[in-house]
Amino acid sequence: MAEPLPSRALPQRLLWRGDSLSADAGRIALPRNVEAELDRLVVSLDRDPVPLLLLRPEDFDLDASRTFMRDVKQSLDGGPGFAIVDRLPVERWSESGLRAVWWLLASLVARPVAQKWDGTSIYDVTDLGRPPGNGVRPDVTNAEQNFHADNSYNLVPPHYVGLLCVRTAMEGGVSGIVSFAAAHEEMRQRHPDLLPRLYRPFHFDRQREHAPDDVMTTWHPMLESEQDRLIARLSRFQIRNGYKLAGADLDPEGLAAMEAFEAILNAPGMAAQFHFEPGQMQLIDNRALGHKRTGFRDWPEPERKRLLIRLWLRDSGGRAYNG
Repeated sequence: MAEPLPSRALPQRLLWRGDSLSADAGRIALPRNVEAELDRLVVSLDRDPVPLLLLRPEDFDLDASRTFMRDVKQSLDGGPGFAIVDRLPVERWSESGLRAVWWLLASLVARPVAQKWDGTSIYDVTDLGRPPGNGVRPDVTNAEQNFHADNSYNLVPPHYVGLLCVRTAMEGGVSGIVSFAAAHEEMRQRHPDLLPRLYRPFHFDRQREHAPDDVMTTWHPMLESEQDRLIARLSRFQIRNGYKLAGADLDPEGLAAMEAFEAILNAPGMAAQFHFEPGQMQLIDNRALGHKRTGFRDWPEPERKRLLIRLWLRDSGGRAYNG
């Protein structure tokens, strides 16, 4: 049974709107001493490679990086819920070195965990030329996304989501982040009769990320309260597909609540928008913030196609996909 609505006020640090958020909120410059430390790391790993999944921060001299990433994590846990770090020098590092640096820096926030049932733990977000649907995640298409929390349909979603921009699209692909706490309070004011429905279960499509004989949907709320912390598991796309797979109709109240919340998330000024640039790292609290991007038109040359490298991070549960 779903937890009741939060009984205490939601934290002020998360009650932001995009149109009132300061331009420097969550934005953190990569210090020169950290960049120099990472330069040495890349040279070392290019000379003596180590398989990515074996890399652990404690095996390297990363004192400056460790201190810096504590500040990044503070922005996630004690600030606006996100951090945009500007930037890693992608133009001068090898691709393997870049991936190693990203893996190690993210590991200083929380453990990287599997992003697919087969154990894939580092994931390329790029257009594969297929339309989104069951078994085809929207992140490997160029279609516009709705605001969502990553892996909302899984048993134990990641606590944090990290994206490293390697290349941008020719046109479009504008990123947006939105505070679920701020949207929740708007929902409480505008639709108090519908808000409780978001705390009751919905069917979610599991995107075929499960054992062959396992069920194809999960059943859980979009919003939950744990010790007065608001936790969102939001994906309109996966809910619509989930009801189709379950052979069920979404109840009118559930549909109305989902559409009302969706309208609030997409209302003018609600979200913060930005253009990714190569080398920028974005980390977000996946339980507190939603994210999306607009549709995009990519470069025709494969080597220029838009590419983000994604990591999912979580310090509780197991490292396996289902946690």
